[in-house]
Amino acid sequence: MTISVELDEAESQNLRELALALRVDAQALARAAITDLFSQPADDFDRALRHVLEKNHELYQRLA
Repeated sequence: MTISVELDEAESQNLRELALALRVDAQALARAAITDLFSQPADDFDRALRHVLEKNHELYQRLA
């Protein structure tokens, strides 16, 4: 799949500079960043899930 992302000049410059510093292609760096993002657990979702489960724990006990 090919996806096109528009970056402003500052974002483009930051990507180029970081890619140069890491000695990788800017496209490879962007792909690695996206891969890393997908591999991270969804902290917000996990926090929200724990909150709902804890908040409704007593109700769940009564319904069981």
